Amino acid sequence: MKNFSNNNYSKKNSDKANRRSQSKKNYRSNSFKENSFKENSFKEDSFKSIKNHSYERNNLKKREDLKSNEQSYLRSKEKNNFEYPQRNSSKIPNKRNYSENISNKFQSNLNDRNFDDWIWGKHSVFAALNSDRPINRVWCTSEIYSSEKFFLLLKDLKSKGVLIEEVSWSRLSQLTSGAVHQGVALQLAPSQTISLDKLIHISKTKSSNPIFVALDGITDPHNLGAIIRSAEAFDCKGIIIPQRRSAGLTGTVAKVATGALEHVPVSRVVNLNRAIDELKKNGFLILGLTGDGQVPISKFDEKGPVVVIIGAENKGISLLTQKKCDYLLKIPLKGKTSSLNASVAAAISFYHLSNI
Repeated sequence: MKNFSNNNYSKKNSDKANRRSQSKKNYRSNSFKENSFKENSFKEDSFKSIKNHSYERNNLKKREDLKSNEQSYLRSKEKNNFEYPQRNSSKIPNKRNYSENISNKFQSNLNDRNFDDWIWGKHSVFAALNSDRPINRVWCTSEIYSSEKFFLLLKDLKSKGVLIEEVSWSRLSQLTSGAVHQGVALQLAPSQTISLDKLIHISKTKSSNPIFVALDGITDPHNLGAIIRSAEAFDCKGIIIPQRRSAGLTGTVAKVATGALEHVPVSRVVNLNRAIDELKKNGFLILGLTGDGQVPISKFDEKGPVVVIIGAENKGISLLTQKKCDYLLKIPLKGKTSSLNASVAAAISFYHLSNI
């Protein structure tokens, strides 16, 4: 009985050991199969991904090739339809020719304009301001005007009737046609101007009934020269020119006046209306010559010192100046022409007033 039990026990133990070893083998085989399956699936996935990437790269390359072929086809078509102009190397200026062209252009500008009565540059202008040479007009930048060297000289000239104009550097370069002006330039006058008080004093010593000519808005130098010529021919004793809204005493004015400017004194005033008030205080009658005048010039017969004010053709005498006039005279016209040239109207009035 004991032997049977022992044999049965040993048999049970051997069966358990066999089952354990068998389970271990099965587990190992299963794990191995599973690992091999995973490895195979991973390889298959990686292969598929590589295959997909290569497929996408191939498609992208095909699209790019197609696009580049299309672009090259369009470029070739444009080249066939468009003829490029031939470049002429002989027309390309070199540096030397460019500088020569600039200098020639500057020289032509100087020749086109007459700069015989112009002076520019700090030293040249300063010497002219300290001399007795008559000056028509000065252009300068704000730096020059406020400088210690020029301020007092320019202020003194302005009080004497010389027009001092502050301009920008670029504007001064334009006026001088690109010259090296250093911020200041001036224009000489053919004759020296005098003050209004001096003009009144000289005229009254020479004549009991002097005739003055005052200009309001005459900006054309040819008209101014012609008026000065007629004034000297009919023995007028003086010309009064405002600083603003008037042509200056330039070389063109002297040329048109044909020497008359040397025999008629000229006073350049800062403000024409204030000058009229001063003339009234000294017993002058103020006569405005205008097409809208109420008194025909042929019916005016008052004797005494008179001032004839002549305005521009298009605007005439300003309204403020007309209010200061004692008489507004007109020249009756019989033809279809509505107005006369300012210098012609001035000559007619000078003839009538000098024969009263």
